[in-house]
Amino acid sequence: MAPWGDSKLFFCILFIIGCSTVTVAQILVDCCLSVTNKQIDKRFVVDYHGQARSCSVDATVLVTRLGKKLCAPPKEQQWVQRVIKHVDHLKQRCKKENYKGNRCVGVKPE
Repeated sequence: MAPWGDSKLFFCILFIIGCSTVTVAQILVDCCLSVTNKQIDKRFVVDYHGQARSCSVDATVLVTRLGKKLCAPPKEQQWVQRVIKHVDHLKQRCKKENYKGNRCVGVKPE
């Protein structure tokens, strides 16, 4: 009986390792395929982040009050720098006001 129990344990461990490897390999990265040349009004943007390095397009992702993600050019663009500065200022102000008021709609607490 012992050899049969050992083989069951071996195959269970092998199955778990196999499933874990497949799960890790299937992680998708959300990438911008293009960026907009149109300037986005800073009043609609409440967050931003850089795009993953594994993506082929260099972009800054701007998040609107409604949670939509917009692909903007890299941070080197002047208008993108102004939007980022505005968002940073907005986050500081909302933190002081405990994220209350119309100005802080859509801003996530840090």
